[in-house]
Amino acid sequence: MPGSTLFTDAMALTPVGDGVYHGELNEHWTIGPKVHGGAMLALCANAARTELGGAMQPIAMSANYLWAPDPGPMQLVTTVLKRGRRISLVDVELRQGVRVGDERSREEQRVAVRAAITLGEPEHHVPPLLSFNPVVPLMTPEPPPGLEPIGPGHPMEPIVHLAHGCDIRPALHTMGPRTDGGPPVFEYWVRPKGVAPDVLFALLCGDVSAPVTFAVERTGWAPTVQLTAYLRALPADGWLRVMCTSVQIGQDWFDEDHIVVDCEGRIIVQSRQLAMVPADA
Repeated sequence: MPGSTLFTDAMALTPVGDGVYHGELNEHWTIGPKVHGGAMLALCANAARTELGGAMQPIAMSANYLWAPDPGPMQLVTTVLKRGRRISLVDVELRQGVRVGDERSREEQRVAVRAAITLGEPEHHVPPLLSFNPVVPLMTPEPPPGLEPIGPGHPMEPIVHLAHGCDIRPALHTMGPRTDGGPPVFEYWVRPKGVAPDVLFALLCGDVSAPVTFAVERTGWAPTVQLTAYLRALPADGWLRVMCTSVQIGQDWFDEDHIVVDCEGRIIVQSRQLAMVPADA
């Protein structure tokens, strides 16, 4: 449903047989003109889960981004490598390039994302044996009073089109240049509009932050090359807290880590990506 802003509609897939699904890269789930990397990761995870019948969840995934597709029709091609009792493995390719509705072969589609997805059962609602959760001491379960959502008049509104379908509240004071020599620590509160957060939305939140290169005043396009994400638990209904950090911002490459925590204080998603440092303006 291209015109819809609902996250569930953006994740909708139509099976066409032989492990192939048709879908739409939704124009509302974009950063600037390009489709959000976390949204594409969630689509790949959805295709893998659907191909296995929906009983298992995508607990670990590794995605390589080959190029940045535009909003519009696309295909997801799944290859089941293992169907296990506790663990299953599915490879997924997100393809775009020729008309999705025609009869041409798979090979004529251009692969934009290639993902290896491990499916199983995430942690149940039980206390962990050990956990070091850096988010809970710093971020409240709900956004602080006065923290504005991205929308009309917000400085990030012209580029973060995800705000059409979800309530995103960045703590802008955490995103400026660091003058004390410390690492960047960006803070966000996020939830989808009209529905409760689910596994796929939590995975999207593992890539929701502005690039940590904002901390060194590099604010241009920072394309993700590789992203690895873990689903640790199912999210509770409420706000998701997202903390984004980095170990090193190089001249060419930087790493970026996300920790996604639900309103009950449980770690839901962890992610790490390698991306390209924007050019110096």
